[in-house]
Amino acid sequence: MLKKLLIANRGEIAVRVIRTAKALGYRTVAVYSEADANAMHTELADEAVCIGPAQVSASYLNADAILDAARKTGADCIHPGYGFLSENSGFSEACKEAGIIFVGPPAAAIELMGSKRRSKIAMQKAGVPVVPGYEGDNASDDELIAAAADIGYPLMIKASAGGGGRGMRLVHSESELADNIKRARSESKQAFGDDELILERAVIEPRHVEIQVFADQHGNAVYLGERDCSVQRRHQKVVEEAPSPFVTPELRAAMGEAAVKAALACNYEGAGTVEFLVDKDRNFYFLEMNTRLQVEHPVTELITGQDLVAWQLTVAEGLPLPLAQNDIKLNGHAIEVRLYAEDPSNGFTPQTGPLHVFQPAEGEGLRYDTGVRSGDEVTPHYDPMLAKVIAWGENRDEARRRLIRALEDTTVFGVTTNRYFLGRIIADSTFGAGEATTAFLQRAFSNDPSLQPVKLNIRQLAIAACVLAHDVSGAKAWSNAPATNTPMKLAVGDEALELLVQSSGNNLSCRLGDQRHELVVTSMKNGILCIIDNGIRQRCQYHRDGDSLYLQAFGESWSVTDLTHQPAAGANGAGSGRIQASMDGAIIDVLVEPGQAVSQGDTLVILEAMKMEHPVKADCDGVVAQVLTTKGDQVKRNQLLVEVTTGEASEQENKQ
Repeated sequence: MLKKLLIANRGEIAVRVIRTAKALGYRTVAVYSEADANAMHTELADEAVCIGPAQVSASYLNADAILDAARKTGADCIHPGYGFLSENSGFSEACKEAGIIFVGPPAAAIELMGSKRRSKIAMQKAGVPVVPGYEGDNASDDELIAAAADIGYPLMIKASAGGGGRGMRLVHSESELADNIKRARSESKQAFGDDELILERAVIEPRHVEIQVFADQHGNAVYLGERDCSVQRRHQKVVEEAPSPFVTPELRAAMGEAAVKAALACNYEGAGTVEFLVDKDRNFYFLEMNTRLQVEHPVTELITGQDLVAWQLTVAEGLPLPLAQNDIKLNGHAIEVRLYAEDPSNGFTPQTGPLHVFQPAEGEGLRYDTGVRSGDEVTPHYDPMLAKVIAWGENRDEARRRLIRALEDTTVFGVTTNRYFLGRIIADSTFGAGEATTAFLQRAFSNDPSLQPVKLNIRQLAIAACVLAHDVSGAKAWSNAPATNTPMKLAVGDEALELLVQSSGNNLSCRLGDQRHELVVTSMKNGILCIIDNGIRQRCQYHRDGDSLYLQAFGESWSVTDLTHQPAAGANGAGSGRIQASMDGAIIDVLVEPGQAVSQGDTLVILEAMKMEHPVKADCDGVVAQVLTTKGDQVKRNQLLVEVTTGEASEQENKQ
């Protein structure tokens, strides 16, 4: 009987595993980096051990430190979660050698399924349908080019060791092939340390459908239905649902049986996911097998009523699977989305900074898997996913309605998120009809409003003005406040807006040019503003942090910066010249030096955060006065990096 479980992961998956383990009576051990000392998973576990600095290579990928933590705390089993070391065959083997149970498959199964080339060959032998292509031993450029002529176009180049779309290229013609082989090989080498490639015939606009499988140590294997993960952006899953609206009972049985064959062919144990591409005629082809618990496992749990982490621990203890195939029933429909701290209007750039407020919605059929709370910090060191938001319903439409409402009512103040983007997807008519393929987002959402810079309407500005005017007046009650006629200046993104705010008692009028909106304020306290707008009483949440104001109402969220009392910007809408870091990160290049003339929009510094490069640009024309950072520096959000003296400032200095 296993007694103490160490979770070799962080964030929401660590929290999720800890909760099931505790419910089953296990003692739990968290591991954490220095950056996660106060993280939710660290505090939730019975014990916690620091395993190194923030960098994943020195902490969550440090197998020796994790095994040492297990020995130090007396943990007799390790759950790897997903990502990090979860599909590392060497770590699985190291656990075995240390006498610690690895809650996952044997090292041999991980190693086999970690190679797209070898796993595809194994699946062909097991009778599992595969996409026609080339997966030979000789993967030289010349051999791939020769094989491509036999496969035909369009075709896919794939990194054999790859995942998440890295090392993957769609090639439409022979003229594109050589360059794309070179780029895919380079990307694969950089991402996985392996540049081996395979080729596959492209399945155009397929469904991405995966089967959840489980196997025990007694030769039993079952499947627990399917998940449709077709809604993807750059080969990254955005929405997952179970069951698939495209899969028939007959197709489910055929795919499930093929997935079980795949598991048995590699002597599998524990939770695994066999991923398939399904064409418009419902022909299905093996894509890969993920030898771990998937991010999207909650939708399977909601429609089967099973706890898959509990199943994993059952298998790890050497017990038979809890249910036979005929005992597994599917009930209702579940949909999951991944709520990220990212800016869809700026190429989905990851966002960092404080979570002033994080308040999940409440309601029937809702589930949140998260590792963050109000007051936490989103750092550049790790994936910026805040939560998985999952809704269950008796049918698909009920699940959709609940998920849309959950997204509208989830409050996140402090960082920009993809919440609006996700809600637009779930409400889309093509998705609603169950017709979304892997091409759906690229085709239907390239110019969606959720991908455009925020434009606030006069009503939203008036509500913001209500909060700011109350703070400025300092009145104990609106009804006692004197009549005022106050100019306000609010920044919305890169745009500064001049407002005229008139208030008398409970009444407020906001003007922007020839636009005007009137509100009646009934109360304002504890972050809740109550108003009457056009005869309708409504509530609005707000949070103020210095000059930054965050608001949410009517299923919408927005933010403004109060510039009313700040010095005027430079000419032509230019900024202050004080160039700050937009997020925590590392400086990988400094492109200017003191005395250098720059123009508004010029890149001054390149900041690396969350595995992406972010150019930091001049906000005005002028001359570089100071460079306050150097290549290699670790910097904090809002840290001053470069100071640019504008033409106006220079003239003032000369006069003095």
